[in-house]
Amino acid sequence: MRKLMTKKAMGLMATGLVGLTLAACGSEDGGESTDGEQEVVNVGILQFMEHNSLTAAKDGFISEMEDAGYVDGETINFDVMNAQGDQSNLQSMSEQLSGNNDLMLAIATPAAQSLATAEQDKPILFTAVTDPVDAGLVESNDAPGTNLTGTSDMVPIEEQIKLLLSIVPDAQTIGIIYNSSEPNSEIQANLAIEQLEAAGVSVQVSTVTTTNDVQQVLTSLASSVDALYIPTDNTLASTADTVGEIAMEYQMPVVAGSTDQVEAGGLATYGINYEALGRQTALMALEILENDASPETLAVEISDDLELFVNEEMAEALGIDPDSIILSED
Repeated sequence: MRKLMTKKAMGLMATGLVGLTLAACGSEDGGESTDGEQEVVNVGILQFMEHNSLTAAKDGFISEMEDAGYVDGETINFDVMNAQGDQSNLQSMSEQLSGNNDLMLAIATPAAQSLATAEQDKPILFTAVTDPVDAGLVESNDAPGTNLTGTSDMVPIEEQIKLLLSIVPDAQTIGIIYNSSEPNSEIQANLAIEQLEAAGVSVQVSTVTTTNDVQQVLTSLASSVDALYIPTDNTLASTADTVGEIAMEYQMPVVAGSTDQVEAGGLATYGINYEALGRQTALMALEILENDASPETLAVEISDDLELFVNEEMAEALGIDPDSIILSED
């Protein structure tokens, strides 16, 4: 794989990097009580389903907390649950995590909405949520006004579409596939459609409702498009291997929303590294735990680190020089 690390101010709001001063002012060994004894913090983590991006966000969060001196089983207890995409699991797990923990992390919009319903007082952080306002989690990104805040995974759609069209400059039709029951995916898909139509390219959209639909729907779509765009969709991310197999079979370049999706079955992206996004969310948790920050006033953040990520194995399978895939200067 080839990565080009870039920095870009892509905020949903004008906010600085929360928590960068923690290393200077925070404890190296986690929090301490007033009598000098270290307090044990209980943190509940609810992950919506199993796929590389969401798991990377979880791992990044835990790793950043550990780097700050919060050692699992010593100064912090991580209570991790995975709903495996089941709404009934989300509800019961949310109630359990709410009762047993001081702070909670929700990974993906359905998990955040479920925790928000179960708990209105304790601080809840979220990550891998595209539009927190539209999801009803916060009043605004600048001033959440609730017990929730966190990091958004809204991706730079315009740049991603420019990247896709630079790979297939003669494309007549671009396909888009996503889960129609995921509002975050629909938001991204609609933005991508606007960009493609503005560029004079036809768009063919297909939707799925479960992972079982992906192979059949995508195979049908692949036969009639020149390339494919996939937003940061949980269902498509969990079937990225299948996407990769179909892409190779039909010689179809795929630009996806995140680096994890591309690594598992796409060609390229200028997008989010979810491990880094999880670490960024942990910095917000440290602000709450160590500096008494309130989620009500702690602004929602967007990814600090965006990457041009190229799957060289896929590029070679498609007969594309990976070094020819670059970001447009305009």
